[in-house]
Amino acid sequence: MNPVLAADIAGVTCLVAGALLTLVAAIGILRFPDVLTRMHSAAKPQVLGLLLVLAGLGLRLRDPAAIGLLLLVALFQLTTTPVASHMVGRASFRSGQVRHDLLVLDELSDVLAGRGQPPDGSSGRPSG
Repeated sequence: MNPVLAADIAGVTCLVAGALLTLVAAIGILRFPDVLTRMHSAAKPQVLGLLLVLAGLGLRLRDPAAIGLLLLVALFQLTTTPVASHMVGRASFRSGQVRHDLLVLDELSDVLAGRGQPPDGSSGRPSG
């Protein structure tokens, strides 16, 4: 088997696996009961699915300029998704859209009620 055919097969495999993970993420967003589990489904498999699609495209295109662009897309996705997920989770918690019966550990309610310190040791209040 020549290297071009092996790269094509690996690229197609990555594309299909990425598409399936993205489908699983979409089904999870529709089926999960609350904001936090939907957010988890939107962040974890969706990012891995996108990275697999980008890897598959890189293996199929084999153009250095295109691979550089795909790496930039992956970098921006990896830096923005955790921040966006964290902000959506905190906003949904503060607005009361979280089902507390599904939480295993709830440290944020104590912090917001003023009964405890946040896990990072800060005061829990904005510094400004």
